[in-house]
Amino acid sequence: MPYAQPVSRIVRLTIDDINDDETTVTVRLGDPPSPLPQPVAALMRAYMRSRPHLPYASSRSSQWLFPGRQPGQPMNPVSLQVHLRGIGVPPQRGRTSAIRQLVVRAPAPVIAKALGYHDKTATRLVTEAGGTWSRYALGDRRR
Repeated sequence: MPYAQPVSRIVRLTIDDINDDETTVTVRLGDPPSPLPQPVAALMRAYMRSRPHLPYASSRSSQWLFPGRQPGQPMNPVSLQVHLRGIGVPPQRGRTSAIRQLVVRAPAPVIAKALGYHDKTATRLVTEAGGTWSRYALGDRRR
């Protein structure tokens, strides 16, 4: 999943969580918004352009990034998982791999804040992935 987010969180994104300044596409998962790498950015641009042509009339005016069949509701997470598997993306393995890559490259508190994870969860994942950031202390170093 994008940036190690569970499908249940991805389906709750709205179109306001996506920003495209013609140079960079970002998704607001935490603060600051995260840039989407290529080819994901190009796929998101194409998807955003195709939204007016969604099959359900109630979906066309929905603010959900992935609107569901029921008016005012996001897509069911299981439905999104089925779509992802259909195009060759195994959601759980992709999510696990993504979070492990992130926590090995950056301090767990930074990843947790950026992606909306709990600090303890990110720290546990660092340890499981064999990362070296387990003793990183976030804070003001001028003291």
